[in-house]
Amino acid sequence: MTRYALFLRGVNVGGVNLKMAEVAAALTEAGFGAVRTLLASGNVLVDSPATAAAVRSTAEAALRERFGYQAWVLVYDVETVGEIVAAYPYEAEAPGLHSYVTFVADDAALGELSALAADTDEKITAGNGVIYWQIPKGDTLTSVVGKTMGKQRYKSSTTTRNLRTLSKVLHAAAPR
Repeated sequence: MTRYALFLRGVNVGGVNLKMAEVAAALTEAGFGAVRTLLASGNVLVDSPATAAAVRSTAEAALRERFGYQAWVLVYDVETVGEIVAAYPYEAEAPGLHSYVTFVADDAALGELSALAADTDEKITAGNGVIYWQIPKGDTLTSVVGKTMGKQRYKSSTTTRNLRTLSKVLHAAAPR
């Protein structure tokens, strides 16, 4: 059995409003164990013997059926999320800055997003299947990465989380 972190794209922003208790119910009904939601931004922990790809497919289908929206879910085992957070290349708690990780499930999209670093003085670094970035508070949506992430091209294969949110996910996933 593997503990997975599921990151739902675009939940409770931009018109897709879901109650996390209903999300948990849909995923439990889809066969996942130990389902736990965190915050209202689409972070879910589940147990499954399936591969990450199978978990993604099942979760997306369950959410699409239950809520009638184009659900996109990025799935990582908890150990991988821990490695991603540990590799964050900037000062995590820098005053006046937001620290983000964009998860990217498509290699071509990862290459495109990585190339943004050449076109800006913003802090953007590619990692293993992720883009690390840091931006002044208040500039998230107007930043190069923020504007690019809003394009249709990236909706099915990317989602962004604040480093603090990822730390909360890892804390919640830790064995008790």
